Amino acid sequence: MSTILLIEQILNGLQFGVMLFLMAAGLTLIFGVMGLINLAHGALYMVGAFAAASMAAWTGSFTLALIAALVAAAMFGALIELTVIRRLYKRDHLDQVLATFALILVFSEATRWVFGSFPLFLDMPDALSGTVMLPGGIEYSKYRLTIIIIGLLVALGLFLLIARTRVGMRIRAGENDREMIGALGVDISILYTMVFALGAALAGLSGALVGAIQSVEVGMGEPVLILAFVVIVIGGIGSIKGALAGAILVGLTDTLGRTLLPVLFSTFMDASAATTIGSALASMLIYILMAGVLIFKPTGLFGSA
Repeated sequence: MSTILLIEQILNGLQFGVMLFLMAAGLTLIFGVMGLINLAHGALYMVGAFAAASMAAWTGSFTLALIAALVAAAMFGALIELTVIRRLYKRDHLDQVLATFALILVFSEATRWVFGSFPLFLDMPDALSGTVMLPGGIEYSKYRLTIIIIGLLVALGLFLLIARTRVGMRIRAGENDREMIGALGVDISILYTMVFALGAALAGLSGALVGAIQSVEVGMGEPVLILAFVVIVIGGIGSIKGALAGAILVGLTDTLGRTLLPVLFSTFMDASAATTIGSALASMLIYILMAGVLIFKPTGLFGSA
């Protein structure tokens, strides 16, 4: 494998990682602050993708499509927090899993009823189509590079929000001692709704960005949700830094595994068998990575006990 191809695959892994970060960051905020297992997070990812595809088809503007994804996902997130999730905070995790799994079914069927069963397609803007020349003579997709930049900027913004603002101080306090922050006069219900809407908006943004790479279809959020759970387990529940580190690790492991393992196996078996076995093993690598992290650090890379 050439050096240029290897660097391109590393960039693809980084792009996949920052997409997972956008999904996992909201999930880890919700679980860290509220202690809520939210299986419906993947449905909000799907909502963002469908909202973006619909707005782009209506207006032809990719920027408006991204704004629509953020607004729609945040609004639906706030709505389900107010109507359903708020009743689950004091319930055990099994009740939370059952209720949020039911929300997956509701969102999937509602989306199929509104948009039909056929996939939608979101065209990337002309300014981001094609490739850009990077140092070293590497041609790389403008759009994928833009996703990497957006993801890193969102990570920086979340860090500044959590670490440097009054809202972030309340979020950290709510994560550590909910009763005390309520006693100090902070409306914990409003804080929870804000955090849930923020997490939903990030999931919607992730869905919208990915919608220009793959088709937008019902159920597209569930596979990504599984990977997002892997990310927050590796990075540490409740940690934005951990979510970013875990997402990049998962993205690189998955992408490089699918690229390098077939090449490795092809040295001592035929190409067809090497591709089949290499792809099968590559799909297991992220779970092997998760198991390895949990063996040596059960709280995750940046999680606390």
